[in-house]
Amino acid sequence: MDKLARDEEEQLIARSQRGDIEAFNQLIEQYQHVMYSTVFRMLGDYDTSADVTQDAFISAFRAIRTYRGGSSFRAWLLRIGSNLACDHWRRVQRHPTASLEMLTDETEPHAPGSLDALSLSGPEGNPEEYMLTQELQELIQAGLQQLPLEQRTVIVLCDIQGLSYEEVAQAIQANLGTVRSRISRGRARLRNYLQQHEELLPRNYRLTNSSDG
Repeated sequence: MDKLARDEEEQLIARSQRGDIEAFNQLIEQYQHVMYSTVFRMLGDYDTSADVTQDAFISAFRAIRTYRGGSSFRAWLLRIGSNLACDHWRRVQRHPTASLEMLTDETEPHAPGSLDALSLSGPEGNPEEYMLTQELQELIQAGLQQLPLEQRTVIVLCDIQGLSYEEVAQAIQANLGTVRSRISRGRARLRNYLQQHEELLPRNYRLTNSSDG
């Protein structure tokens, strides 16, 4: 965000803190996609995600006087959205219909490959490439639902929404070591899931274990 946009955002925040609903509506317009995308990636249901997103913005307006400048407003908003998504997920899981087998824990550094497509969270980045990787996005979404909630949250915030480790730590109110560990484990599990379903990957994202001849 450039300085002009940051200054404008700070003015909207200040007006919102004085109860200006119109100013807050402008903030909603700016962040509604990233908020909805975050919640949907965590919950995987369109209607539920829309409801949770709406609740998150209502909560944010009620709490905006507690926001202090100098930290990322986006991270502050996503903390509210991800917390509500986590709360909803935990309520649902109190009555699970089936238990999912969890993949084995592995701690691996992030490496180039299929996980790079996580950043393609919408068509606004590159419409053509987004269309070409829709199948991969659907598979990634299925893989995200397999992750433990804590790992899914940090993967969504870091690898999909592009928050730094420091911003993720701020959003989930954890230390950097915890964030790094969860991201590493989440990436490893997700990569393992994609490899186990390699036949469903678009051809360009499949591993090449042998030549085609």
